[in-house]
Amino acid sequence: MFLAGAKNLEVKKEWINELNVFPVPDGDTGTNMTLTIMSAVKEVNGLEDVQMTTLAKAISSGSLRGARGNSGVILSQLLRGFTKGIRDLKELDAVALARAVDKGVETAYKAVMKPKEGTILTVARGVADKALELAEDAEDLQTFLEDVLEEGRRVLAKTPDMLPVLKEAGVVDSGGQGLMVVLEGAFDAFMGKEVDLTFDAGENAKVVKVTPQAEADIKFGYCTEFIIVLNKKFTAEDEVDFKAYLSSLGDSIVCVADDEVVKIHVHTNDPGLAIQRALTYGSLSRIKIDNMREEHQEKLIKDAEKVAAQQAEEEAAKAPKKEVGFISVSIGDGFGQIFRDLGVDYLIEGGQTMNPSTEDMLTAISKVNADHIFILPNNKNIILAANQAKALTKDKDIIVIPTKTVPQGITAVINYVPEKSVEDNEKDMTEEISRVKTGQITYAVRDTHIDDKEIHEGDIMGIGDHGMLAVGKEVAAVAKETVEQMVDDETELISIYYGEGFTEEEAEALAGELEEQYDYCDIEVNCGGQPIYYCIISVE
Repeated sequence: MFLAGAKNLEVKKEWINELNVFPVPDGDTGTNMTLTIMSAVKEVNGLEDVQMTTLAKAISSGSLRGARGNSGVILSQLLRGFTKGIRDLKELDAVALARAVDKGVETAYKAVMKPKEGTILTVARGVADKALELAEDAEDLQTFLEDVLEEGRRVLAKTPDMLPVLKEAGVVDSGGQGLMVVLEGAFDAFMGKEVDLTFDAGENAKVVKVTPQAEADIKFGYCTEFIIVLNKKFTAEDEVDFKAYLSSLGDSIVCVADDEVVKIHVHTNDPGLAIQRALTYGSLSRIKIDNMREEHQEKLIKDAEKVAAQQAEEEAAKAPKKEVGFISVSIGDGFGQIFRDLGVDYLIEGGQTMNPSTEDMLTAISKVNADHIFILPNNKNIILAANQAKALTKDKDIIVIPTKTVPQGITAVINYVPEKSVEDNEKDMTEEISRVKTGQITYAVRDTHIDDKEIHEGDIMGIGDHGMLAVGKEVAAVAKETVEQMVDDETELISIYYGEGFTEEEAEALAGELEEQYDYCDIEVNCGGQPIYYCIISVE
C-alpha cells in the first residue's frame, strides 16, 4: 500500500505542481513531496526482512532524511507519526489505523511553528477525525477506508474557503491534493488493483554520464534562430529547398512552417547567409544568435570555479575546529560568490526550483568543523527542512536563522559580530532580517487571478514577501513598480541582483532610473546569476 501510494504521487507530481498559487515557473509541491517519499521508497525496497518494525523504520527514516520543502517535511512528519503508531503491531484494523493516522497528524502539527488551516495539515486532520469517528463501529475495512477518503476529498474541496489566496487563484491546496493522491494510491493497492511499482526516481533511475563537448568539437559556432513572417506562400518545395540550403551552411536544422510564419533553428559558422536567404521569403523577427564556443568557454570557467569552491569547502572541513561556522542555501554563481566573500563556510545549491533535503542539510553540517553552526535557508520553503536537520544533529549546536529570501541571508551574515555571543548574534540577525523587503521579478506560466490582479501566461510579475506587487509586459517597468510598492520614508538601500535573462547593462539602466526617483537612497547592482528570476531586488 505504501509503495502504491508513492507511485501514484510520482505519476501525478506535475499535475500537483500546477496547483501552485503563484503562476511562477517553479511550482514544486508535487516534486518536493515525490522526492521525499522516494527517499523512503529506496529504504523500503532495500529491506531484506520485511516486518512491521523494519517497514515502519524504513518509511520514517527514509522520508525524514529525504524531506524537501514545507510540503515534503510535513509529509515526512505525517509518516513518522503514523509509523510510530503501527510499528509494534502485527496486524492493522480500523481502530489501529485511526490511532496511527491521528498520531501522524499530531506529530505534523507539532513540527510546524504556526500551522495554517486550508493546507495539507487541514486535510490530514479531516482524515484523522473521520477515521477516529468511524473506527469503533467499522464492520469492514473497505467501507471504512472509502468513507475516510471521501471525507479527505470533502475537506480538500473546502480549502479554498479557508485560504482566500486559493480561492482567488481557483485551486485547492497542492499539498493537500498530494496527500490525497498518496492515500488514494494506497487504497488501490488495498483493493487489489494491479499497480506498476517501478520508479523513475530512486534506485531504478538510470544514471547517464555526460561527457562535455570540447571546443574543438564544435564544428559550427553560432546557434542561430529566427522567425520568418511570410509575405508569400511558402510551399513544400520551398521548405525542401531552404532546408537543403541550410544543410550546406551547418547542422542541427529545424524548419517548421505554417501559413503565416516559419520557425528556423540552425548551427552555422555564417548566420548572415542564413538570414539573407530567409529574407527572400518575408520579414524576420525574434532573431537570436549565440556564440556556442564562447558559451563553452564560459561553462569551462564556471565549472572550474565550482570545483575550486568545492575544494575550498572540503579544505575548510579539514581545518582546525572553530567556534562558529556558516551554511547558506544559494541560487546562482553570483550569489554564491557573495556568500563566500562574506565568510560562509559551506554553500548548498538550491532554492525555488530545487529545495534541498534534510539529508543535504545534514551533509553540509558534517562538512563544517565548528561547535556552533548558523544555517541560512534563504527560502520560506526550506526553513522546516533546516529545523528538521537541527533536530537530528546531536554533536553540534545548530542555529537556524529564518531567512526567507537570499537578500535576507546576506543581511544576516553582514550583521554577524564575532565579538558577541551566539545567542546575541541570533537575536540581532533575526531582528535585522525583518527589516529587509524582497521583490522577485519573473514570468507567469499560466493565466490566473491573484491579489486583485489579472495575470496572463507570459506576463512579467513582481512578487513581494506577502503577495503580488506588480504585473506587466516589460521586466524593467515591472521592477520599478515593484520597488515603488516596497520603498517607504525609512528606506536607505536598494539592491538589485540581476539573473538569467536580465543583463548587467539592463540592471545598471534600472539602477539609474531608481537613483533619479529615490535620490535619498543608495542603489547597488550585483550579479546574482539566479535562474527563473530576471532580478531580485531588496529594499532596506
